[in-house]
Amino acid sequence: MITKLSLKFGATSESENLEISTTPVTVFVGPNNSGKSKLLREIFNFCREGRISTNDVILEDVEFTQTDEEFGKKALSQLLQKPTPQQTIPPGNVIIGNFSDKVQVNEQDFLNIFNDSNRRKQDFCRTFLRFNSLFLDGQNRMQLIKDQQAGDLQTPPQNSLSLLFRDDERRKEVRRILYDAFKRYFVIDPTNLGTLKMKFSDIEPESDMLERGIHKEAVEFHSRGDDIKNLSDGVKAFTGIITQIVAGDPLALMIDEPEAFLHPSLSFKLGKEISLSAANSNKNIFVATHSANFIMGCIQSGVPVNIVRLTYLHGVPTARLLPSDSILKLMRNPLLRSTGVIEGIFYESLIVTESDSDRAFYQEINERLLKYTDGLGIPNCLFINAQNKQTVHQIIKPLRELGIPAATIVDIDVLKEGGSVWTNFLIGGFVPDISHESLGNLRNLVNRRFNELNINMKTKGGISALPRDDREGADNLLNQLKEYGLFVIKNGELESWLSELEVTGHGSKWLIEVFEKMGENPDLDEYLKPTERDVWKFLESIGDWLLNPNRKGIPST
Repeated sequence: MITKLSLKFGATSESENLEISTTPVTVFVGPNNSGKSKLLREIFNFCREGRISTNDVILEDVEFTQTDEEFGKKALSQLLQKPTPQQTIPPGNVIIGNFSDKVQVNEQDFLNIFNDSNRRKQDFCRTFLRFNSLFLDGQNRMQLIKDQQAGDLQTPPQNSLSLLFRDDERRKEVRRILYDAFKRYFVIDPTNLGTLKMKFSDIEPESDMLERGIHKEAVEFHSRGDDIKNLSDGVKAFTGIITQIVAGDPLALMIDEPEAFLHPSLSFKLGKEISLSAANSNKNIFVATHSANFIMGCIQSGVPVNIVRLTYLHGVPTARLLPSDSILKLMRNPLLRSTGVIEGIFYESLIVTESDSDRAFYQEINERLLKYTDGLGIPNCLFINAQNKQTVHQIIKPLRELGIPAATIVDIDVLKEGGSVWTNFLIGGFVPDISHESLGNLRNLVNRRFNELNINMKTKGGISALPRDDREGADNLLNQLKEYGLFVIKNGELESWLSELEVTGHGSKWLIEVFEKMGENPDLDEYLKPTERDVWKFLESIGDWLLNPNRKGIPST
């Protein structure tokens, strides 16, 4: 139904505004406060009003599928409502709408709208799409499982549960999905006369009559079921969304944080079912999520999926379309999957280290910077680790291709690595090809100088151990790498930090001892707090690169 979304900005402040040719499912991801929920609300309001509001800051325009009068006749038959005895209907007019919203229109005028829906967007939305749009968020989805009135069965249903109660096929589809999720049977209990209740039964109803009846056997059957109000929030949330998708059958569905209250496996299941529902009809489903499992469910459904990453940093908004095959690679590659790289699409930035000890140390340093300094820490940053310096490029490169700022920290002995290891390091940082030769030559000269002077660059102070002129050349090399988010420890290695604590050892042994000496109780004098030097200054410099919207090393498209 919706064919294109146009936004007010693009991948960078200099890029063209993003236009999204919609697929059955479009998923918006990104850090907190990046505009995901706001965009959903703007799309929903456009579907109801057919125009941009003065309060819309993300959405520029929406385009619809070209329809015709035959489509309009089918739409009219689905939306047609019986007037109440008190209503006066002029000749040629009809009442259209849904459970809660109705309007009177001229029948021929209504049909004419469908001959040019994109030129008559306001009429198209206000008299058609508004009745076929649904917004689900954390507040209203928990209301969907409440008891509802059965109403007069001889008149059109007035709520989604009444519709499901009357429609055996839709009710069985809901039951199929929910049984697959919870291994119990969804049923609708009508035995409190006039009221419909959602229940779960351990036994599948033998017939529609047993479920829908009020005879003795039906009453006994429903008495053994569990009222959904007594079940977990996860069951309630999952059931509420599924019943609305199947019963409401909206053409445009907006869901904000569908993973709320759900176990990861249920988030995966929900993503898959929502995608399949959209693929089997002319629907558009728009989702804002922080769940990698939900996204995986969408992708593995086989249904075409758009993933759009939004950010908002220092007043600069960005929007970038992430290829679903690139996301799938992050989820399937064993190295990337084991390090939790996919979670990076929900953060402002990432730091990739060589090992787990490095990751734990720098993450703790950042936590203390955030807590005890004014703006020197890196907010909303995910720390993950590779296996070694030879594999960091395998992590930062795909993240940067998705527009995600990912810095890396490596020991100085990366300068010993020539050939493909050094080249991959530069490629992963998106250092321009034209610079590779000069940087490679400078690396070779610096490494040779360490060897000639018989200096262990990792353990003997890094570039500070070099003579002045050589040190300046080495410093220039590392500063050039820093411009592209490739941070090499100038004083050698992880274990060179916080030397005043006099910690010995290497790797995990060093980490345990340094954490002990840093302290864990901030009320004690020996608790180590940030200063303006050493590792604190180093991490601050990484933050400067990560938080710079004009940073080098991120491809523009």
